[in-house]
Amino acid sequence: MYAVIRIRGRTGIRKNIADTLDMLNLTRISHAVVIPETPSYKGMLQKAKDYITWGEVSEETFKTLVSERGRLSGNRRVTDEYVKENTEYDSVEALAVAIFNGETTLKENGLKPLFRLNPPRKGYEGTRQPFTEGGSLGYRSENINELLEKMI
Repeated sequence: MYAVIRIRGRTGIRKNIADTLDMLNLTRISHAVVIPETPSYKGMLQKAKDYITWGEVSEETFKTLVSERGRLSGNRRVTDEYVKENTEYDSVEALAVAIFNGETTLKENGLKPLFRLNPPRKGYEGTRQPFTEGGSLGYRSENINELLEKMI
């Protein structure tokens, strides 16, 4: 699974890239989504690479993300009580593991498909350069987990 974070805003963006970001549910800066690794999603990521960063999320980071930043409708937090009553899982961690392994999705369990994060502690490296050149944009493989930890 890929974790995708929007880094740059909406000013001066081309319409086709703005539409791609809307399809990914990335409407604002510091919003994150988790998507499967499929060719169609990879094409969308390449199209919007100048506005987002992405990489493979680890299971531990994903569990933390769902428990700390997962939201229900009405901006309510995800609790163990809600998970026990409305899903077949016993806890938020068990639900997060099931979502990570592809057994279910966020939407099927009543969770919002995006995570609203804080800006990273100590800031972004650079919002106009790719990650390979010392910036924050583009593909960053396993290093996405470090950025997510700074933003949760």
